[in-house]
Amino acid sequence: MIPRPRVVHIVPSFFRKEGGVLGGAERYALELARAMAECVPTTLYSFGPTADRYTIDRLDVRIFRTSLHVRSRAGNPLAPSMLAHLGRFDVIHCHQRRMIFSSLSAAAGRLFGRRVFVSDLGGGAWDLSAYVPTERWYHGHLHISQYSRRLIERGDDPRHAVILGGVDTEKFAPDPAVPRGDGVLFVGRLLPHKGVIDLIEGLDTETPLELIGQPYDARYSGDLKAAAAGKRVTFRHDCDDAALVDAYRRARVVVLPSVYEDRYGGKTLVPELLGQTLLEGMACGAPAICTDVASMPEVVEDGVTGFIVPPNDPPALGAKLRWLHAHAEEASRMGEAARRRVLEHFTWDRVVDRCLDAYTGGVWSAQAERSAVP
Repeated sequence: MIPRPRVVHIVPSFFRKEGGVLGGAERYALELARAMAECVPTTLYSFGPTADRYTIDRLDVRIFRTSLHVRSRAGNPLAPSMLAHLGRFDVIHCHQRRMIFSSLSAAAGRLFGRRVFVSDLGGGAWDLSAYVPTERWYHGHLHISQYSRRLIERGDDPRHAVILGGVDTEKFAPDPAVPRGDGVLFVGRLLPHKGVIDLIEGLDTETPLELIGQPYDARYSGDLKAAAAGKRVTFRHDCDDAALVDAYRRARVVVLPSVYEDRYGGKTLVPELLGQTLLEGMACGAPAICTDVASMPEVVEDGVTGFIVPPNDPPALGAKLRWLHAHAEEASRMGEAARRRVLEHFTWDRVVDRCLDAYTGGVWSAQAERSAVP
């Protein structure tokens, strides 16, 4: 491995030039690649209806025109022309494991003698593992939480490492000029497994609640509005990053009440692989409340940076919301502790360091040499 590895990140969803992304997985891959480009040569490959190429800061972004969608699934693109370019890099990092481009990139990387890694960001469709075992095609599986790693149940297999997730702590930061209000904030897709209806039901009639996210389920959206009747609930379906940061700064608390089993009996093993919106709110100085579900207890330190409550329990949520409202000074100290926790564990620089340590087996240290990049 050369001292400064050339890295390519590959993610399935199309990126727009203005930097917009489709969701948390796309944001994760983009922000990791952008931070990595500050210390090693880094490129991001993605797919779209037309070919394109541009830069974001030091990051080279290249869009390959999608030749086909495997099994007619829009989220599983393939562009064979991309595979021929992978030999230019020392490290190939695929984002989303069960995708055809990941399987083929792993095979191509092995053919070119390159190191190949993969991260599961909570999505997937179909790949070659349906027919042949592909796990060992990757030199390493880089997980965004301990929970994600446990799902694969590999014990102490050194090929499975935890890199966590990050936040842009300059963008997502408190602003003394923005007063902290008494409102509750939820950010995320308005889907049943997010447990938003539990949050609304646990809310009293005086406390304002802001829900920022797109509705994807008509029945659930109707039930949310019915539950919100008579309460101070605001639905916001379109927010850019500036509006989102402003909401985090104003909120008394950010809440992510995801569940394993929703109101309709639907079940999911993986409601959250990390809890990105918790991190963003905490980075802005807001305490956080989450349910004792999946990866979220790795983010929130109960009683220190916020609270962890049982899932599917509106009264428990309501009790913690009332406590924070009644104890403003303690809530403020929790928010300060929340930001410190993000700075200590969840910055993109730290994620980059963990990735490069995995890529190179500890040979190259970004932390030691980051300032030397021209």
